[in-house]
Amino acid sequence: MTLHRGGGRWREIAVAGHTGDADTARGALADADPVSRELGLGALARLGVLTDDDVRAALIDDSPAVRRRAAMIAGQRPSVSLRAVLDDSDATVVEAAAWACGEQESVDDDVLNVLIDLGVSSSDALVREACTAALGAIGDPRGLSTILHGCADKPAVRRRAVLALAPFDGDEVDAALQTALTDRDWQVRQAAEDVLRAANG
Repeated sequence: MTLHRGGGRWREIAVAGHTGDADTARGALADADPVSRELGLGALARLGVLTDDDVRAALIDDSPAVRRRAAMIAGQRPSVSLRAVLDDSDATVVEAAAWACGEQESVDDDVLNVLIDLGVSSSDALVREACTAALGAIGDPRGLSTILHGCADKPAVRRRAVLALAPFDGDEVDAALQTALTDRDWQVRQAAEDVLRAANG
């Protein structure tokens, strides 16, 4: 079958995920059009027939959009390592991969170390924010220094970092939360109040 690009083909693939048409969805993974490949991933995931190998292959796809979609899907697949895409050349893929690491909640040391580094060193604030959030979700004490660093970052990162402090305790954590209560950004202050309320509740 010849695969045609465009809205009609995209609709066909998207609908396949709702009608049990696994053949159409799987065929889309080999489509020359990256949107079709991305939609194929989503359709197969919806049908419950997407394999870990499918996701791993999509993580090295030529298209950043496909890699990003695969990274997000991998968040529900702890057996799929996101290590390679944390080094992706596209920051939006790295952000998605970091977010997905937090969804996995348990990662190996190599991935953890990259998240710790990127949460401080990345030039992209969204990547730093996603890494900080992931470290909070993972809850490994080795990530605390990066989370604390995030408490002095841009407002969006500070908000995420304050929330990421929730699994931790200690003097440094207490001091960071007290500082956040007087932050110039009201959402940072609210996040600190929420974390403290939960800890004392």
